[in-house]
Amino acid sequence: MVDWTQAIVLALIQGLSEFLPISSSAHLVLPAQLFSWSDQGLLFDVFVHGGTLIAVMIYFRADLIRLLGSQRLDAVPERGSDNELWLLAAATLPTVLVGLLFHEVISGGLRGLPVIAFTTLFFGILMGVAARMAPAKSDSNIRAISWRDACLIGLAQSVALVPGVSRSGVTITAAVMLGYNLATAARFSFLLSVPVILMAMIYMGFTWLSGEAVSPPLAQLVTAMLMAGISAYATIAVFLGILDRVGLMPFVVYRLVLGCGLVVVILLS
Repeated sequence: MVDWTQAIVLALIQGLSEFLPISSSAHLVLPAQLFSWSDQGLLFDVFVHGGTLIAVMIYFRADLIRLLGSQRLDAVPERGSDNELWLLAAATLPTVLVGLLFHEVISGGLRGLPVIAFTTLFFGILMGVAARMAPAKSDSNIRAISWRDACLIGLAQSVALVPGVSRSGVTITAAVMLGYNLATAARFSFLLSVPVILMAMIYMGFTWLSGEAVSPPLAQLVTAMLMAGISAYATIAVFLGILDRVGLMPFVVYRLVLGCGLVVVILLS
């Protein structure tokens, strides 16, 4: 059973790290390793992911309303709006296929601390390359995501199923390397998180219904969801501001320090 301290800490970590390019899985594994916490259960994961989903949908509500409204039969198409919803769908497909085909491998042998340490460092270095390539200002080099690039960003996102990669980190890195500015890359990455988080919740929910034994109290689940949602909303706002002012490099440094810290934990264990 998850105690209240564990529930609050995990909810805050989920909310703070879900949308930062620092890997939520790398941060969630450390408290469990250091404090020998028991598994929180799939239902807990569903609720905290629900909090982060609500946060990103509220923050980008204008974009989502525009995208969904563009699909009405009587709607007057806006420039790019009728395309972008399908671009997001196309970019989501590789993650769905990889998740279905390689679920056993990913949930088994790839969840170890050595893998997380390696992916944290390797994709931190890759993000550093992207940080050097990114324009100095986010309002430069503005262009719409193309079909080809949406599919490539989607392929990059599928790699984030491996713990330690970071979904937002790898999609923003891919978009910047394809020539998009940080503002465009971050916006597409966050919109892309909506279907991915939703599908992850559905999958975890069905898995829990099929026989998961852990079931925390409802008050604990709702509290965790609210804390994850509030912290995620604040994180999105702060992250976009940091990107606009200083770019990706602070997160590159953080990932490299975190990766080295994980290596130390492995060597001392």
